[in-house]
Amino acid sequence: MIYRLTFLSILTVLLQRFSNAQSTYIPLNTGAYNLTDRYEVLSGRIDPAIHSSVKPYNREQTVKFIDSLPQSVKQTKADSFNLNYFRIDSWEWSNAEIANSKKAFLKAFYAKQADAYSVNVKDFDLHINPVLYFMGGNGAGNTQRNYTFMNTRGIEMRGRIAKRIGFYTFFADNQGAFPNYVNQKIDYYTPENSVNPIVPYEAFAKTFKSNGYDFITGRGYITFELVKKYIDLQFGYDKNFIGNGYRSLVLSDAGAPYTFLKLNTHIWKIQYQNIFAQMNTSTGGADVLYPKKYSAFHHLSVNIGKHLNIGLFESIIFGRSDSTKNGTYDVSYLNPVIFYRSIEQANGSSDNSLLGLDFKYNFLKHFSFYGQFVIDELVFQEVKSHSGWWGNKQALQLGMKYFNALGIKNLDLQAETNIVRPYMYQHADYYTSYTNFNQPLAHPMGANFVELIGIARYQPLPRLMMQGKMFYTIFGDDSTKTTNTAVSNNGGNINKSYTPIAEANTYGNTIAQGIKTNILYLSLQASYQLRHNLFVDLTYIYRKQTSELASKNLDTNYISCGVRLNIQPRNYEF
Repeated sequence: MIYRLTFLSILTVLLQRFSNAQSTYIPLNTGAYNLTDRYEVLSGRIDPAIHSSVKPYNREQTVKFIDSLPQSVKQTKADSFNLNYFRIDSWEWSNAEIANSKKAFLKAFYAKQADAYSVNVKDFDLHINPVLYFMGGNGAGNTQRNYTFMNTRGIEMRGRIAKRIGFYTFFADNQGAFPNYVNQKIDYYTPENSVNPIVPYEAFAKTFKSNGYDFITGRGYITFELVKKYIDLQFGYDKNFIGNGYRSLVLSDAGAPYTFLKLNTHIWKIQYQNIFAQMNTSTGGADVLYPKKYSAFHHLSVNIGKHLNIGLFESIIFGRSDSTKNGTYDVSYLNPVIFYRSIEQANGSSDNSLLGLDFKYNFLKHFSFYGQFVIDELVFQEVKSHSGWWGNKQALQLGMKYFNALGIKNLDLQAETNIVRPYMYQHADYYTSYTNFNQPLAHPMGANFVELIGIARYQPLPRLMMQGKMFYTIFGDDSTKTTNTAVSNNGGNINKSYTPIAEANTYGNTIAQGIKTNILYLSLQASYQLRHNLFVDLTYIYRKQTSELASKNLDTNYISCGVRLNIQPRNYEF
């Protein structure tokens, strides 16, 4: 018997009983995440309600954590400003008295600093904000001038109904032109037979004028509690992130959004998360129904004492390419507590499963040591023999965060390394590769690389944040992006099939094998907050790519200035 399930039918079953609403979530990539990590470490304790390896963060739980902080973490004017920012931004959840704005327009607009329009009455809570992003840049790529811009207009809305259902929606129309190295990545992601380009972090896109792209950014979900205080549910179209690092080797926001159903179970010091998602395979063009693929994720997070968090992770990526089963969600993967590998083997081992471990250890009220270890495939005998067998596919992340570094208030440093072996995340075809919309679900570089990251954040004034970032990557490229893997597959392009390599039983594989390529990426950014969530950004980027293939060498010197309202900065750091 073939079971055909849609997300609507699954949702209908789960929605039969529910109680109070769950809060909405803080959008990914905002400064709130770095600041939450900062104050958790400075407080000397891990808050039992916040499991930082699972993002996005719940607004209500985050604000309650901020309200509970001891006076000792409020050391500077910048810290007081940041903590007040959290309360103003999610004022509906704060215990603090949030005064009305002194500059309300027509007594209805911007009555609260954070919201262009808001309603907070019995059984109804609503927050509506415009979204704007205007940026212009100018630089050089090799000898060619590179003029860039970004034009974004949209709306963001969140709220609750009858204290039972929470909702969030974000919609923006974008036109932009990018630095040449981003255009190079667009070409890398876009299939050879595709009519439309694939812009990093986005879904459907099309060309705009001679050198630009036009795309819509849309996100939205509903939330509520299935079991009061213990189990909440989120259904929507968005991204998720698992890990404590700047990158994630498990599940990141580096790709396109996707439709998902998420269950979060909280009890004692444990959080258990299930994500059941529908994704797209490679694209073909406008007005074409893209083939579907599916995924399921489990993540168990445990807080041990006041300083240590450990997480266990597993995932499965699956799809059915034949006409009789295409679009089928395998009901066996809906089991929220079983070991996926056992189901995969029972089904014939045709799907792509991963196992992972993550951890975080905070100490001395200044430091956080974190990491991830992910296994795609592992044969101990082959590892022991140091044979370089292609099937030993693992990834490792180690990192450290240092808050109020070197005795300097509001100076935070971070160092991180990511190592991913060749053929990690690859599979037999695009139905089972660890991708969505031809973009990686984990690290934006795919596989077959070593990466070193250094980040410095300094807040000399309450409204001014300065950041410096360094990324140094060594990876093994292919001579061509063709999907003919018999021609070129060194293990980095995870959209390619590993079948020819597996059939050859290849040995002697090493990290960064193939066309050796080095990338040095440096950036400096100053962001000034004119008023709540209205920023002016000045950014400088230097990127140097050197390859054994001279045609792939690329130098970038780039400076840009932008103004953004209620939207995160667009950083293309690869």
